[in-house]
Amino acid sequence: MPWECKTMEKLREEFVTNAICCNNFSALCREFGITRKTGYKWLKRYLNGLPLSDMPKTPNRITNKTPEPIEKLIVSVRNDNPAWGAKKIKHVLENEGIIGIPCIKTINNILHRYACILPEESLKHKPYVRFEKDKCNKMWQTDFKGEFKTNDNKYCYPLTIIDDHSRYSIKIKTSLSTAGIVLPSFEAAFKEYGMPEAVLSDNGAQFAGFRHGYTQFEKWLMNHDVLPIHGRMKHPQTQGKIERFHRTMKAELLNQRTFRDIEEADTELQKWREKYNNDRPHEALGMKSPSEVYEASSREYEEEIKKYEYGGENHVIKVNSWGYLRFNRWQIYLSETMKNEYIEIRANDRDGTFSACYRNFKIAEFSNENGELIHRKITRV
Repeated sequence: MPWECKTMEKLREEFVTNAICCNNFSALCREFGITRKTGYKWLKRYLNGLPLSDMPKTPNRITNKTPEPIEKLIVSVRNDNPAWGAKKIKHVLENEGIIGIPCIKTINNILHRYACILPEESLKHKPYVRFEKDKCNKMWQTDFKGEFKTNDNKYCYPLTIIDDHSRYSIKIKTSLSTAGIVLPSFEAAFKEYGMPEAVLSDNGAQFAGFRHGYTQFEKWLMNHDVLPIHGRMKHPQTQGKIERFHRTMKAELLNQRTFRDIEEADTELQKWREKYNNDRPHEALGMKSPSEVYEASSREYEEEIKKYEYGGENHVIKVNSWGYLRFNRWQIYLSETMKNEYIEIRANDRDGTFSACYRNFKIAEFSNENGELIHRKITRV
């Protein structure tokens, strides 16, 4: 029987009418050009009083659909924290005692559905290998966040300090310039949190003297038995954690608003720092906040610099007022920062070189043949 001559629903009505009183069901199905399985389906639907028209293939009700109030709550948290992903949102809401928070995948789907996540943003988040110190205060990282302009047409330069192990934000110091704020900012941090074993920074003029000697900041750190470390030139990944910290600051605060002046910028940065340290879960910390991991240093800061006594086995030479020290037949430039300080000269294990040591740090290496500088890398003795 040609089904195309009649509507599908009319053909089904005709089929089930014949099927009720039919003695050969298989023959009837062949006549209508359908399988026995299809024939029984339509007969069963007719006997149960259901329509013979095509029904939608999707279910009428999704039993595990996230309730709308929960979806709105998820979106609200995202709107308040535009840089937070599904994992952080889930952790924060569950910590607040909210019942019925869906899985991370579902939260991601909700964020996509509400256009909270742009496709290009999803492509940026790729896993990377992390390296960190195994305890708090073994190393702090520091750098200046890129300057930004306030509404009064001035620039703000935030200096940031974080703990390498816990990612805890030790300090955010705002200033209209990068000059003269590094050392006093660290002194304030040392008084509040104690001292780390080392400080990692880039090779900027505020942190490293590079070819012209040493900065007062480097010398001050060594005076307090803190090792200054500098990342390799043109390798910002060495300071990956503070770079990531700056990206988070930018995404969660600086991209979201502008500030009237540096005073308002400082107020909002300190509020954000409190939230970052105490409320924001960190994936690398097992979704703990930095304040749940960080412990202040047991090494208390002492303003008075203790006199250092060398062992007496090696030559100790005083640096002159121009930053030079005389050794053998050479006059070697060390650094004006070290003028009038005493330097220990140590022969190295390999022939042809010797090291200049300040307190318990090797600060430079020279050739024994011509007195030329080989490097200025600072290491512990």
